[in-house]
Amino acid sequence: MNRFLQIFKIPDLRKKVLIVVVLLVAFRLLAAIPIPGVNAAGLQQFFGSNQFLGFLNIFSGGGLSTLSVAMLGVGPYITATIIMQLLTIIFPRFKQLYYEEGARGQAKFNQYSRMLTVPLAFLQSYGFLTLLISQNVIPRPDAFGLAGNVLAITAGSMLALWFGELISEQKIGNGISLIILAGIISSLPTTIQQALVSYTSSALPTYAGFVVVSVLLIAGIVYLNEGERKVPIAYARQVRGNKMFGGVSSYLPLKVNQAGMIPLIFAISVLLFPQFLVQILSIFSSGVALKVNEIVSGFLNNQLIYGVVYFFLVFLFTYFYTAITFNPGEISKNLQRSGGFIPGIRPGETTSNYFSKLINRVTFLGAAALGLIAVLPLIVQSITKIAVLNVSGTALLIVVAVVLDSMRQLDSQLVSREYEGIE
Repeated sequence: MNRFLQIFKIPDLRKKVLIVVVLLVAFRLLAAIPIPGVNAAGLQQFFGSNQFLGFLNIFSGGGLSTLSVAMLGVGPYITATIIMQLLTIIFPRFKQLYYEEGARGQAKFNQYSRMLTVPLAFLQSYGFLTLLISQNVIPRPDAFGLAGNVLAITAGSMLALWFGELISEQKIGNGISLIILAGIISSLPTTIQQALVSYTSSALPTYAGFVVVSVLLIAGIVYLNEGERKVPIAYARQVRGNKMFGGVSSYLPLKVNQAGMIPLIFAISVLLFPQFLVQILSIFSSGVALKVNEIVSGFLNNQLIYGVVYFFLVFLFTYFYTAITFNPGEISKNLQRSGGFIPGIRPGETTSNYFSKLINRVTFLGAAALGLIAVLPLIVQSITKIAVLNVSGTALLIVVAVVLDSMRQLDSQLVSREYEGIE
């Protein structure tokens, strides 16, 4: 608590926190401005019949549920980032840019992602509006009105991205993640209100069990995010001139959840791809788009099939992303160059093979835990039979990960200022 109060005692840090709060409030105000002619009843029914829009609403920052000018939020940027990450596998130049050229290369890589966001936002907004018109959620506008809405939604997405960049510059959290966090938190009052309205005395054990499961889930997510396998590292002694260096022991931490929440985003993107395909088809033929939408919705609304597919995708993408970001051979070479070695393991290829086997075992546990968290809402709903009691493992994982990251960044800034003599 004392550390928290210190934030507001330091003028520079207090200013950064206030800037972040103002930007988040500005985004929430933007997300509350609806596009013209929204049919509220039709919108509620459309969202109720399509669970994937709930996922999309999370990554839009909560603007999709109101069909605001920021309905896509940071969703197009996330899609652009995923596309760019996949391109690093196909094109060596992108891989070199992102992983080997340092901060300058990553800045250029992120610039390409922002450039790709514009056409994606334009395409997604047009396709989504066309789908909403075919579902009678919004009235059919003339060509000028439709173009105006598409431009407004595209501009809203770019504004959301700009807000995220400004927040990231304050160095107290990732801006895109904090915008998503704000959207998740904004839905809490409505969820709590619905739970209280539907509460009955006979449902007390169910509600109590739900609270216990939620607390245990949060604890499990924290454990998953903070869990790591410590690999002991020893450094050989080296004599340089009259001084001796090395001879110390350290460790290399391998996180259980090496991929973070990226596998969830990848899995949801794959599950949302049929919906995105429907949006593209609606541009050319609304009739065909409706038929495809019915087939896709009927297939994926089967809770068992959806749960199995979702778990499998999260599990698969956890291994996939870890394989991209963790290079055992490179780590082995870096250790050897610095005179480090794992006790009992020969340097070189033997160390590389050891890291490969170890990361596979650690990733298996992380992937299984992440997949279980992803499908937990389906398990809870199947047990409680109450739709209001829906704890989203994906949303909780994002909230916990973002809060922990922001706490680390705030703590590091506090520590740096203590070293500068600021109490």
